[in-house]
Amino acid sequence: MLTALAIRDVVLIERLDLVFGPGLTVLTGETGAGKSILLDSLGLALGARSTGGGLVRAGQTQASVAAAFAPGDQHPARALLTEQGIESEEEIVLRRIVTADGRSRAFVNDQPVGLATLRRLGSLLVEVQGQHDQVGLADPAHHAGLLDASGALDSLRGAVADAHRQWREAERALATAREEIAAAQRDEEFLRHAVGELEELAPIEGEEDQLAAERQHLQQGERRGEAIAEALAALQPRDRRSANPGSALRSASRALERLPAPNTDAEPALEALGRALDALSDAETALERLAHEASADPRRLEHVEERLFALRAAARKHLIPVVELPGLLVSLKARLAALDAGTGQVAAAEQRARETRAAYVAAAARLTAARREAAQKLEKSIARELPPLKLDRARLVVEVVEKPEPAWGPDGVDRVTFLVSTNPGQPPGALDKVASGGELSRLMLAFKVVLARGSPVPTLVFDEVDSGVGGATAAAVGDRLARVAERLQVLVVTHSPQVAARGGRHFSVAKQVKAGRAETRVVPLDVAARREEIARMLAGEKVTEAARMAADSLLAGGLL
Repeated sequence: MLTALAIRDVVLIERLDLVFGPGLTVLTGETGAGKSILLDSLGLALGARSTGGGLVRAGQTQASVAAAFAPGDQHPARALLTEQGIESEEEIVLRRIVTADGRSRAFVNDQPVGLATLRRLGSLLVEVQGQHDQVGLADPAHHAGLLDASGALDSLRGAVADAHRQWREAERALATAREEIAAAQRDEEFLRHAVGELEELAPIEGEEDQLAAERQHLQQGERRGEAIAEALAALQPRDRRSANPGSALRSASRALERLPAPNTDAEPALEALGRALDALSDAETALERLAHEASADPRRLEHVEERLFALRAAARKHLIPVVELPGLLVSLKARLAALDAGTGQVAAAEQRARETRAAYVAAAARLTAARREAAQKLEKSIARELPPLKLDRARLVVEVVEKPEPAWGPDGVDRVTFLVSTNPGQPPGALDKVASGGELSRLMLAFKVVLARGSPVPTLVFDEVDSGVGGATAAAVGDRLARVAERLQVLVVTHSPQVAARGGRHFSVAKQVKAGRAETRVVPLDVAARREEIARMLAGEKVTEAARMAADSLLAGGLL
């Protein structure tokens, strides 16, 4: 509910801080005292359009209004704050600043927000019903929700919303399947050619790195073979005229062996020559083995390079790295498979779309039937409320008609419209087109009495709902406002003493001249002051003792 309203420098209000409570709060005062300024100020905080710098008190640079609310933890306003990334504190404070040059800024819990966000929050927290500014009930966009609330149709409405979501998901899946098969059909020739090339190439994951490493090894092996061959040529020259290290060692050994005995002093040399011959033999054997390995597959380097070049050419063609070629082949084959199986997939998606549509239509039909039953009950309930409000000739019609399929939505297939006829023989028309200002306000009140149980908006504001009525009718208005206030917070601006007497809280709005300037003041009334105010409303300018006694009767719950 609305807990506080702070107004600074708005027209005739210099500084005003009001605290509100639950139940019915009435605001009274003479015409021109500034009651409309209060409502305009509240509307400003709720996101209403400003009239520019005209709202700013003369001589000031800006005006500001802050409205504090304390909605429940599950109230929709909490979800909206979360959606907007605004911290949801115990209180929600809506604040609006308007400068003298017409600029406007909006804040929620001291965080700047757009005017649209402020307006959305305001509509969830307060509903204003005035002779010239009816919202909510006068807007056909709200009628289906209000009818569903009156008939307790939340579960049926939820089932329709769920069925609608599944249907839309199936429709999107069908559209995707059709787009995919159409794209595949357009690219079929390219796909088959590309898949054929890649299957022939048969790229393997990690193959490029392996081939590059082998290529480097083979290129180095060629240089190694040349060095090995040169070493062998030095040890085993083909030219007999060239020195052969082995022959030289053996000739030296034979020469030493021919020394006359004893030749013990030559034995170390003979042993060294023998070791040299053995080492030379080992070296020749190792070099021959290396030479054999180096020349085992002389065409391998050519094959590796051809394979590496083929992979890189394919990658360039498809504008991807070589490492992604295996994945590309899988992807292209999948697209071809989708093309081959696409007809079946589209058929399955079409079947799913038909089934979910049928489920939605069935759920919506159940909701429509329940709405038509609830509409009849609502018409009867409203009809019982109208005669005491001096609207005995008025008749409410709740129209439930099917919308064209493109307009079907999560709230069903129905267009729900509240129509009213205020005179016999007059065809029903839109609420705000048929009824006069006073009639419309009382019609709204009748609706609120019936719909208060299901209202998501915790605070209602009525501006002169009692206009043009008095006596028993005004008492009936007051009674109904009090009944609505049992469930919701109600603020009412009234000129009727019968309505004022039903308030749980009473504020007096008066205009006074201070330092040569007019100023609006709002004060809460105690029991004695309230008695005097209601007596003034009954008697006029001069309050009589009879008026005070009549005020006592009204405050005690009696009728005049």
